[in-house]
Amino acid sequence: MNLTLFDLDNTLLPIDSDYSWGEFTNRIGWTDPVAFKARNDQFYADYQGGSLDIHDYVRFATEAVRLRGAQQAEKAHDQFMQEVVLPQVKPQALDLVKRHQDAGDHVMIVTATNEFITRPIAQAFGVTELIAVNLARDTEGWITGEIAGTPSFRDGKVERVAQWLELQHKTWQEVQITFYSDSMNDLPLLEKAQVPVATNPDARLRQLATDRGWRILQLFS
Repeated sequence: MNLTLFDLDNTLLPIDSDYSWGEFTNRIGWTDPVAFKARNDQFYADYQGGSLDIHDYVRFATEAVRLRGAQQAEKAHDQFMQEVVLPQVKPQALDLVKRHQDAGDHVMIVTATNEFITRPIAQAFGVTELIAVNLARDTEGWITGEIAGTPSFRDGKVERVAQWLELQHKTWQEVQITFYSDSMNDLPLLEKAQVPVATNPDARLRQLATDRGWRILQLFS
């Protein structure tokens, strides 16, 4: 099996969908404009610096959605897709995904952003299989703000892909993995892939990819 994995934020998209969702909820009046932005910016800096507490962040990032309920959340997400995400779905990214699909690869998106935000985005790329941060649900099926299972973040991406492989009755040795990512946070999975591709890489990943002779892809200018 040729398995092609894509990170999402700043890899297939030239934006961070998690951060952008926070900005969007702020703009539509769901959050305090000053306090929320300050915390959102700090969490994003922690992510870029490799020190993000994913559990704290998911509680923060999903609070507005949780409090608004499913109907309002779905309506807001539709607006978010139209106004923020779809204008950032670039032809070169769509073409890259399609080339792998046309070659017969099994294509998946593996992201540290939660499933509520990312499932419609994966669908916009024509990708049906998504590994994202799964959200715990209450007895009525609505999100609680906690994470269900292993978060697909840093080493957790390796664990989640391993779980997926087990369900397919495959081992790491039975698949040829290509993984596209922009971030040093994804180093554990990049190192597991036979073909790591540093895509729109941050400075640290660009240097590491150069040192190791990995392919570097600048998908966006």
